[in-house]
Amino acid sequence: MRANEALRDAVIAIVREAAGEILSIYDSQFAVQHKDDASPLTAADLAAHRCIVAGLHALTPDVPVLSEESKAIDIAKRRQWRRFWLVDPLDGTREFIKRNGEFTVNIALIEDGVATLGVIQQPTTGALWHGAPSLGAFRREGDVDVAIHARIPALPPLRIAASRSHRDARTQAVINALPGSEVVGCGSSLKFCRIAEGVIDLYPRFGPTSEWDTAAGQAILEAAGGMVLDPHGRPFRYNQRDTLLNGDFIALGDIALRECL
Repeated sequence: MRANEALRDAVIAIVREAAGEILSIYDSQFAVQHKDDASPLTAADLAAHRCIVAGLHALTPDVPVLSEESKAIDIAKRRQWRRFWLVDPLDGTREFIKRNGEFTVNIALIEDGVATLGVIQQPTTGALWHGAPSLGAFRREGDVDVAIHARIPALPPLRIAASRSHRDARTQAVINALPGSEVVGCGSSLKFCRIAEGVIDLYPRFGPTSEWDTAAGQAILEAAGGMVLDPHGRPFRYNQRDTLLNGDFIALGDIALRECL
């Protein structure tokens, strides 16, 4: 099921509907629960999850959906999937709770471990990015697509994305290794989108993330000319291991930057 314009536009419509569900809760007095791993959960996460799962099942009934808010799926069953949707209904729940607007809706299509289509929307601004290797990378403004490209070559001063909610010594070491660089605070999968459109140059991440946190952003970034690499310089792949937790990675607009790290 190679990504095409009709499939992409149908997914964009689903993402926008989910964003509307999130916004209907954003300005209310919502409660915050906590999952077994202590990560926060709100009614917005669940409303967006239900909206997306229903929409994707209607769009592609034979393609499984794996969402952050899905019930646990048997590993052996999951590993048999050659094609599936990988979803984060509300990426950046902590940012949502802080009401700083830096949260997103993420949907990716995974085929044989590769993220082949990604759609990300920031509900509070309406900004939407999408990308697929077969179609290119774009920022959709209204109903008009504007092509985006990573900044290649990435010339000094470099701009480094650093999470508002996560910053550790190894991330700081990368920042220190690139003197004169500008650190840009940015939440959720927006970091991948900013690299894809050439606003930021790299995003180092050390510490746990989940596959649904990175898949849509990777598809968009790679369609824009960048890459998401593990510490051995290999592109990220999905549903290849028993865990859905990612290892360390660095997202780059210009692949030549890895020689500096």
